[in-house]
Amino acid sequence: MKLPSSRKLNLRFLILALLFLAALFFSVLAGRFSLSSRQLFRLLASRVFPIRKTWSNAAENVVFGIRLPRVMKAAVIGAALSVAGVSYQGMFRNPLVSPDLLGASTGAGFGAALAILLGAGSVMISATAFFFGLLSVLVAYLVSRASRVGETLSMILAGMIVSALFSAGTSYLKLIADTERKLPEITYWLMGSLSSLRQREELMFLLIPFVLGSVPLFVLRWRINLLTLPDSEAKTMGVNTKALRLIVVVCATLLTSASVAVSGLIGWVGLVVPHMSRMLFGYDYRRLLPATALFGATFLVLVDDISRLASTAEIPIGILTAVVGAPLFLYLLVSGGARRAD
Repeated sequence: MKLPSSRKLNLRFLILALLFLAALFFSVLAGRFSLSSRQLFRLLASRVFPIRKTWSNAAENVVFGIRLPRVMKAAVIGAALSVAGVSYQGMFRNPLVSPDLLGASTGAGFGAALAILLGAGSVMISATAFFFGLLSVLVAYLVSRASRVGETLSMILAGMIVSALFSAGTSYLKLIADTERKLPEITYWLMGSLSSLRQREELMFLLIPFVLGSVPLFVLRWRINLLTLPDSEAKTMGVNTKALRLIVVVCATLLTSASVAVSGLIGWVGLVVPHMSRMLFGYDYRRLLPATALFGATFLVLVDDISRLASTAEIPIGILTAVVGAPLFLYLLVSGGARRAD
């Protein structure tokens, strides 16, 4: 199939970037507290330029205290999960791989459930979830290193084992939890949500692992192309495949664990978004990785809009990503997701 020209790819990337900015603006604008586009423009510009105040304190608090941090948090999580997913898919040479392959999501879920059961506060819940997300992948990696099976296969199998163990642990915690208060709290957290009373703090918590995880992947994205080749071919080009795989695992784990720690379990984003990006931008990770980050950020921002605006009670975002992501993935599967437009 004829590959898209560089001009077409650049145009698509520009359109995607504009869609992302439009989604951010609409998401900050939309809500039960009414704001006009003019008001929002002036509010945002007031942080850069000296503008005479013509808005209420309530409007300023809603924009900068609630909506903007939440929208930015959704964008960072969407980008993080998508980048982690597409990186794993390249490393394992399997388009069906998702960010929770090595147990980061189930480990984080166990950590959060344990913290909730022990009566911890929201900060400790996120910290415990983040720690157990990292721990689960570390255990899976150490088990794979001790295995005599092939490196890639052993990591996948170790991830399945660790995921099953932490999933069983979470089920046990739910079994012994107080059914009046603790069990509903654990269940709601596991369904995923971006609603929080400390949006700014969670956003700052996210940004550190997001930068630590995404920057190395972006710098080395051309090398990830080589991981899709047999190891023997990659090594002839001077690439240390074991070291590169370890970097990908560490970076993707940071991105996934931090995202799950502040939002709960959000599935399908890291699986579906990379496929959609490949249809438009091809398989070259030099373009695919940044495009997937933008695509994932836009996707989760818009899904979060549905979560908070579709009904009077907020719908857990983990439910919506499954409702939206599963049909999209089915379409890609039936139509042939590997196809790319000229």
